[in-house]
Amino acid sequence: MTARAGPSRQETILLNAVSGVVRGIAQPRSSRPESSTIGPSPATARRLHRRAIGVARFLADALTATPRARQRAVAVAERQARDAQIPDRAALRRRLYRRRFMLRLTTDRALPIAIALIVVIAAGASLAPGAAPVGAAEGAPEGAPAFALGGNDRVRLSIGGNVPADVDSAGTASFAEAAVPVDDGTLYKPVAVDTRIQSSAGMLERYKVRDGDTLTGIASRFGVSMMTVWWANKLDTKDSLKVGQTLVIPPVNGLIVTVRAGDTLQLLAREHKITTEEIVEVNELDDTNLIVGQVLVLPGARGDPLPTPKPTPAPVAPVGGGCGTCGSTVKYQGGPWAWPVVGGGNYISQYFTSGHLGLDIAADYGSTAVSPLAGHVIFAGWKSNGGGYQVWISHGNGIYTSLNHMSAVTASTGQNVGRGDRVGRVGMSGWASGSHLHIEVWIGAPWQSGSYRVNPLRYY
Repeated sequence: MTARAGPSRQETILLNAVSGVVRGIAQPRSSRPESSTIGPSPATARRLHRRAIGVARFLADALTATPRARQRAVAVAERQARDAQIPDRAALRRRLYRRRFMLRLTTDRALPIAIALIVVIAAGASLAPGAAPVGAAEGAPEGAPAFALGGNDRVRLSIGGNVPADVDSAGTASFAEAAVPVDDGTLYKPVAVDTRIQSSAGMLERYKVRDGDTLTGIASRFGVSMMTVWWANKLDTKDSLKVGQTLVIPPVNGLIVTVRAGDTLQLLAREHKITTEEIVEVNELDDTNLIVGQVLVLPGARGDPLPTPKPTPAPVAPVGGGCGTCGSTVKYQGGPWAWPVVGGGNYISQYFTSGHLGLDIAADYGSTAVSPLAGHVIFAGWKSNGGGYQVWISHGNGIYTSLNHMSAVTASTGQNVGRGDRVGRVGMSGWASGSHLHIEVWIGAPWQSGSYRVNPLRYY
C-alpha cells in the first residue's frame, strides 16, 4: 500500500489564498477601533463575521479535497442518515395508540362487542318483511293435495302440524279430511296469538264506606238493588259495614261470577235463569268460549236470600200471674186502629207483598211514631235483625205490632201504652234507605216459632 503524496502545488496555492482571505477579514477586526455611534452594533458585527467565516470554510471544503473536508462531508452524511432513521414522534404515537386499541379489542371487550353485533344483525333480520310462502299465490295443480291453495288472498296453514287448513281473507277456515302436509321446504312466518283474557272486572266500581252509610243508601246511590251489593260483597249482615271498608258495585242488578272449569255460557244462563244473549251483551264478549278465571256479570241473576234472623223468645209470665213484661194479661179491646205515623207528610212507600211482609210509611226524619192500639210494650231498643231501633207491642188476643227503623225510642220495655201514644220517632236505622217507618202485624209473638205476619191494612 503506497502512501499518498503531499498536496500539489495548485492545492497549496489555493490554501494560501483562502488563508490570506481569512487573515484579511480577521486582521481589520482586531485593529479597527469599535465605535458605538458609527456602523453596526458589536453583536451584529460578530454575527456577520461568523457567517463570513462559515461561508469561507464551506467554499474551502467544496473547492479543495483536503482530508479535513472529506471528514466533514462524511460527518454530514452520517448525521443525515442518523436523522433519517429517527421516526416522527407523531407517527410513533399514532402507532402506539393503534397497538393499545387492538390489545383491548382482543381481551376483555371482544366478547361483549361480538354479542352486540350478533344482536343487531338478528334484530335487523327479524324486522325484514317475511317472504311469501312458495305456492301461496299459485293455483293448485291438478292432483295436488287439498291444502295447496290458489289465489292471492289465500295462504297455506298447517294447524297442529297435522291438519291442513284453508284460510281465506275473511278469516274462514276449512279443513281437508285426508290431506297430509307436504315437506316441500316452505317456510311459514309465525303468527302471534292473543292470550289475553276478556274479563268484566273493569266494569266493577269500588266504593269506600263512610260514616253514616247504609247498605240500602249505597245501592240507591249507584242505581242498583241492595241485594246486588249484598251478593257482590258476600256480606253476612247489613250491620257489618265498617267505615273505610271497600265495596264492589256491579254496573247492573245481578250477580258477579268467576268462571270455573266446565262452565259454559249455556250452563250459566240455565243455572241462573237468564239468556246467553244478555250475558254476551252486558259483558261485551267477542268470544263466547269461556276461560277459567274470567269474571262475568250475570244481569238479572239472583243469589241466596237474606238470612232469617233467629227468633227472640217472648217473655214468659211468672207463676202466680201478674206481671209486668208479658202480654198475657193484655186484653184485646178491638176498635179502629190509629195510623202509626203522625205528620211529616207521610205516605205509603211500599206495600205488603210476599217478599216484603210489612208496610213502609215514608215521612220526615224525626216524625212521631205512635202505638196503633192500646197494649203492653214487650221490647223497646236496638236489634240486629235489620229493623234497627224498634218497639214490639202486645195488643192481646195474640196480636202484636212491630215498629222498625226509628231514629229514637221513647217507650220502655214493660210499659203499658194507649192507642195513639207516642213510642218513638221516624228514622232510617238498620237496613233502611230513606226516612220511613216499617210496621209489621204479627199473629203470635214476633219471631216465635209458629208466628206469622199479616197485611197491616186489613185493620185500617
